[in-house]
Amino acid sequence: MTIRAIITGATGMVGEGVLHECLQHPGVEQVLVIHRKPCGIKHPKLREIVHGDFYDMSPIEAELTGYNACYFCLGVTSVGMSEADYARVTHDLTLHVAELLARRNPDMVFCYVTGTGTDSTEKGRSMWARVKGKTENELLRLPFKRAYMFRPGYIHPTKGLQNTHKYYRALMWLYPILRMLMPGSVVTLRELGLAMIHAARGSYPSSILSSKEIRELAGMDR
Repeated sequence: MTIRAIITGATGMVGEGVLHECLQHPGVEQVLVIHRKPCGIKHPKLREIVHGDFYDMSPIEAELTGYNACYFCLGVTSVGMSEADYARVTHDLTLHVAELLARRNPDMVFCYVTGTGTDSTEKGRSMWARVKGKTENELLRLPFKRAYMFRPGYIHPTKGLQNTHKYYRALMWLYPILRMLMPGSVVTLRELGLAMIHAARGSYPSSILSSKEIRELAGMDR
């Protein structure tokens, strides 16, 4: 299956890494990135839409048809945010975009990046985990062809990319140790990107993927 993908969050570390893998992968035919500022990347496969208000996609809605994958990598940290503000960005914005895409692309595979510790019960003590859990649950109920929730732990950056967080740069030297001691809690950004591509090209038995399952899916020949 040839992929025509929409990517959000391409100016962040995860989105940039997923975009990088898509542009290199022979199974990806076209990529549309939607963001608030230009990503600064030029490639024959790549088209971008700069759009400032993700809560109102009506001005660009007609341009979001004809895609069979979405890699939703847009997100913010919950540090310093109230639950209402965090939910508005994490839940409300995500569902607004996802509902529109599901209407216009019924054959779409939707891949959402959350994180280890996401609370599917929506009742735990951790605010961010409850909000992420609610977002996941509602995404899984939308009429996509398939939807996958990616819950990586530590993500090892891809060398040479521009948007790696300082936190991750500082921990890069620890990666071989973490991979050895906690193999179920770490993935590379390349593995995450490949897993998302493979998820769109063929089915996977679980709709919620931990780091271990992300690595497994990344290694599959699709």
